[in-house]
Amino acid sequence: MTIKTPWGGICIEGDADSLWQYRLAGSRTAVRVAAPVFEIDGEPAVLAVESVRQSRKPIRLRNGVMEYVLEGACRDRDGLRLELVFRVADDNPVVRFRYRLVNRGAPVQLTRSTGRDRLTYAGLSLAGWPDCGELRLSEFDEATHSYVPRERAVAAKDFDNGLAVMGPILTATDGRHALLLAYEHGSQAPDAFLQYRLHPDRRVELEAVKGNYWHGQPVGEGEAYETLWFELAAVPGDREALARAYRAFVLGRMTENAASRAPHIFYNTWAFQERNFWWNKKRYLDSMTQERILAEIDVAHRMGIDVFVLDTGWYEKTGDWRVNRARFADGLKAVREKLTGYGMKLGLWFSPTEAAVTSRMLTEHRDCLMSQGGREATPHAVWESEDSQNLCLVSRYWEAFADELIRLVQEVGVTYFKWDAVGQYGCDDARHNHGGADATVRERADVYAFEQVRYMARVVDRLCAACPEAIVDFDITEGGRSAGLAFLAAGKYFLINNGPYYHNYDIPYARANGTWSNIFVQPGPARGWICRAPLTFDRWIPSVLFLTHYLPDDPEQSQLINIGSLILGQNGIWGDLLSLSDEGVARFGRWLGLYKQVRDDITVASPVFDGTTGGSPEIYEKVSAATGRGAVVIFASACGTYDYVTTHPVAREFVTTTGVTVTHDREGRGIIRVAFEKAGAAIVFFGVAEA
Repeated sequence: MTIKTPWGGICIEGDADSLWQYRLAGSRTAVRVAAPVFEIDGEPAVLAVESVRQSRKPIRLRNGVMEYVLEGACRDRDGLRLELVFRVADDNPVVRFRYRLVNRGAPVQLTRSTGRDRLTYAGLSLAGWPDCGELRLSEFDEATHSYVPRERAVAAKDFDNGLAVMGPILTATDGRHALLLAYEHGSQAPDAFLQYRLHPDRRVELEAVKGNYWHGQPVGEGEAYETLWFELAAVPGDREALARAYRAFVLGRMTENAASRAPHIFYNTWAFQERNFWWNKKRYLDSMTQERILAEIDVAHRMGIDVFVLDTGWYEKTGDWRVNRARFADGLKAVREKLTGYGMKLGLWFSPTEAAVTSRMLTEHRDCLMSQGGREATPHAVWESEDSQNLCLVSRYWEAFADELIRLVQEVGVTYFKWDAVGQYGCDDARHNHGGADATVRERADVYAFEQVRYMARVVDRLCAACPEAIVDFDITEGGRSAGLAFLAAGKYFLINNGPYYHNYDIPYARANGTWSNIFVQPGPARGWICRAPLTFDRWIPSVLFLTHYLPDDPEQSQLINIGSLILGQNGIWGDLLSLSDEGVARFGRWLGLYKQVRDDITVASPVFDGTTGGSPEIYEKVSAATGRGAVVIFASACGTYDYVTTHPVAREFVTTTGVTVTHDREGRGIIRVAFEKAGAAIVFFGVAEA
């Protein structure tokens, strides 16, 4: 069977060399994908198939992607059938695919006879692709206190010595085309759950490492094994062309939860809550009052903020997530009405695994408590609210939590959900969905860590199916969290709040004497250096999926640095809005108003970088190649005059900060000259007009 598209298509042949092929139109390029190999009842089984047929008609998903579901009988395996699911877009060459192992015969078991996972998801040959590279998305950089992408070449010596690389993205080029294979999971490097095994003949096998299943996991009637989602693509051109195509896929075709891709401007109350604690010697929740929140909403509206997020303290207790009536007597009704009147959205903070000791959620889900070594999670404080215990998302609790979020959309009007404090490890309980009593403690712990992000995505998908306008951010400010592609297929990331702690730099601080443990909490350029460093994600994954908060504090110099930073796509603001000057509020209102005229163009634009973070100059070009609309932002730490010529032709209409001149060359590119009298930022919007 063949699935045809304008860019080529896929062919399911089930021959001796491959399960299916990826074909590129107008080219002889055909990538053969080997069949998966499972260990079943102690023996490896190559799941080649025959008699492949569509098990249902193709359907068009909410994001415009077509889903094809096919099924074939596994050769020499009575009763076993392999279901192949492909998601294909006409306008993008990236194919998402996954498999389901279905059993209609005598029950069988997935086994680990050598004490480790024995599962190969896919294999292909890179014999004709001499330039190979690995893209990691989950290295935690202690210098910036953030996950950052890392690209590195995979050399011939790596293949010769049979090494493995983590990915999750593997790329290759042959001088005419570029190829990509990826898997949708996540973990902090080098803690791999999957990896690419390299072979001397340049074969690559995507194999399980740990936690992908447990020894003795049954595959019988009603107990199918479903793999992760994987991705395969090829494009004419080089790795840059591939990055542009992949970026467009992640933005528009990876998920049905389209609201997560919108370039809203977010404000979060937490920065002042921390300031109030550290600087004013108050409690974290003292500022969580209706009077203050309503006053902040007025300022946020004048600044141009779209989503107003109440951080911790809005609720009475975790787990049940009811509005705290002592702080908001009307249950957030006045807050919601004011936001609606301004055309703004309501966001709320959540800790998905927490449930207060007296909550209904905990009472009804005590069997879902996290436990390790037979000991259940003990009660602990949660931000000056009632003590809580941890519930396991890889249990029946996940559905109850999803339904609680749906209720809040319907009753409170929240559409943005910030998820915090979800570490990847933490449970080995035999009562849950990550291995029963026959599995070892280590297996249950690893399967929990593997499945955790998949269950998080299930919660988001259930929420967004009922409430398509919902957006979920997963906070990966700290290490030890599931960073990768899996959650991006459901929601987005909350990347950086205050940046590094003093202990990242081995600087002692007197916490007992009230020193704030975070370093970059003051106005000025330093915070921007830290927060802009992960913009390198934007080459492959849109920066709009990495919410990062910048400070709005006066004076003008600091405000322009932070405005210029956030409009590059990270789109977050936090601070003490009630302390801003009227001039500062108006400044944000003006520049964010201009940004909104071209933010869709900026969001789709692949980035052009020049310089280094904190250098002089440090330049970001975010201009749509199709429209010429967008922005160029130039930062400098040293006084002087700097010139820059845009890569793309730009619109003739533009607005700039002071000290900037713009002309156009014969190709329509922008020639920008900026004079810095002091360290700061220069902003040029193309394709905008003053209101």
